[in-house]
Amino acid sequence: MSLWVKVCANTSLADARLAAESGADAVGFVFAPSPRRVSVEQVAAITPHLPKEIEKIGVFVGAGYDEIAETVARAGLTGVQLHDGISTEIAEQLRRHFGAGLRILQVVHFGTDAAEELNLAAAKESLDGVLVDSRTATAVGGTGVAFDWEAARRSLFSSDRGLRLIAAGGLTPDNVAQAIDMLRPWGVDVASGVEAAAGRKDPRKVAEFVSNARSASRRSWESTLPGG
Repeated sequence: MSLWVKVCANTSLADARLAAESGADAVGFVFAPSPRRVSVEQVAAITPHLPKEIEKIGVFVGAGYDEIAETVARAGLTGVQLHDGISTEIAEQLRRHFGAGLRILQVVHFGTDAAEELNLAAAKESLDGVLVDSRTATAVGGTGVAFDWEAARRSLFSSDRGLRLIAAGGLTPDNVAQAIDMLRPWGVDVASGVEAAAGRKDPRKVAEFVSNARSASRRSWESTLPGG
């Protein structure tokens, strides 16, 4: 199985290209209050210059359907990441409007209600996957804080709900292999863990993150083979 890797919170063409050239499958753009927030116009100027095969994911917090749909169309996005405060009806509306070509991810924050939220997500045919993230009192994403991987492995990642689970929150080039070994996720997502400063990526960290994630994924897969 090939691991899906997303480098999120890009604010420039140079950083988005860096992620693509480093081997990421997707780049993310934050359309929500954040030090890494970008405008529709900024992203619309970036996406035409990226490789066609790389996914362009918009991150939305508390936005309505009309705003999200317009942003997808104008900014040239191929996917959306929906955070707290977004009705599950929006995912269904987006699927009807854009069809199977739009990747739709729902964010679930690790905590006491996470397992129940995953069960609800598993029943939604409009979702392509669930991103399991950490949160703080002031931020719903991009926190740089890891959740309890051991507890998450037992309660979330070890259960077969038929979901593609993406691990996020506090991942870095130094710990992504450990996260993959423990959680065995379908994908991983990184933002602040590969930055030189808020909103600006570190080329070495981006390259190391993707390389370390790919290596860990291969080892994890090989360990499941007979004699592995």
